[in-house]
Amino acid sequence: MGEKDLSNFFKTYLEKEPIFINKQVLQLNYTPEAIPHREEQINYLAGVLAPVLRLDKPSNLFIYGKTGTGKTLSAKYVTNQLLKIAVEKDILLKIVYVNCKLKRVADTEYRLIAHIAGEFGKEIPPTGLPTDEVYKLFIEAINQNKENKKIIILVLDEIDQLVKRVGDQLLYNLTRLSSELKNIEISIIGISNDLLFMDNVDSRVRSSLCEEEALFPPYNAIQIQDILRQRSKICFKEGVLDDGVIEKCAAHAAREHGDARRALELLRVAGELAERKNKVKISMEDIDEAEEKIERDKVVDVVHTQPKQFQLTLLSILTLVEQNKKPLVTGDLYDVYKDYCLKVGLKPITQRRLSDIIAEFDMLGIIRAKVISKGRYGRTREIRLAIPPSTVENIKSVLKESLNL
Repeated sequence: MGEKDLSNFFKTYLEKEPIFINKQVLQLNYTPEAIPHREEQINYLAGVLAPVLRLDKPSNLFIYGKTGTGKTLSAKYVTNQLLKIAVEKDILLKIVYVNCKLKRVADTEYRLIAHIAGEFGKEIPPTGLPTDEVYKLFIEAINQNKENKKIIILVLDEIDQLVKRVGDQLLYNLTRLSSELKNIEISIIGISNDLLFMDNVDSRVRSSLCEEEALFPPYNAIQIQDILRQRSKICFKEGVLDDGVIEKCAAHAAREHGDARRALELLRVAGELAERKNKVKISMEDIDEAEEKIERDKVVDVVHTQPKQFQLTLLSILTLVEQNKKPLVTGDLYDVYKDYCLKVGLKPITQRRLSDIIAEFDMLGIIRAKVISKGRYGRTREIRLAIPPSTVENIKSVLKESLNL
């Protein structure tokens, strides 16, 4: 396409009637004015955190639930409302939100504390100091303005990812900080997709946290439809959605553990695809195409970012899926995986470690791995694909290219 053609293309695009009015409404960082079907959970969070308004330290709070069940959204909604009242009443409240999934922010205890210190205006180099020194600088930063009582709420989103990388001693260190601070209290809100996360935390750490817990159940298809209708009224022009589009989006998401985030992404991508085709309405076909695109892009991202052993495991799964109609089991997979290791010249990992990788793919939503008992023969995982079959060949090609096969 030449310069003139490209110029005409952009002019034509600007002249077209847009499908979207406000696309941001369907994006993950959008916080709506009301959150449907989470009133009970929001009221509970508000009740736990309300003592802040009397300058009392609130309990540490752990929020559990699958991806897309409104945990982060509800936590941000409640803390934003709390901060608004605190400002009106001249209460010294500081809320620090940390996405622990971001390795550049929370791949070590050092980086996490340095990042939080930055929220208080204290710049700490990303490496080079002893961890004790980083804590000392952090304490100095938050100890400013000692005269008035101050409460800090530290929101650690995907806290299980942080503890997996850093260890649970970090949580203990954070809970002990208040003893070194004057007129300052720190409370922790931990958000986790892993419902059993705290079961693996040291009992001494659990005791120091004394946490309250909130569980966010998955949305059902009807609830997801309500969420989509609420957002689509703000996002799209009237009459843009074909009949059945919202229901189809909701059905897809309900199948994925009631993931509302997934439904919103599906609707947004479908709208973008429809716009590229110069369509004035979003159809059922656009939803199907959007699902394939999302799944393909998600798996391709995994392919490019994961180590070779992950790539070999995924390629083995996809190869066996094409060969078999029935669900796979770990034992069958291990044989194919070892053959691929031989071809690329890598030493195979143990079957136990392979099971850990399979569990991670399950968490990423690429497969569904169900643990089944074989009686006296032990346990195995039954593996099914959670991505559209039409994307398999394309992803296999990307994997083979990455592995030089």
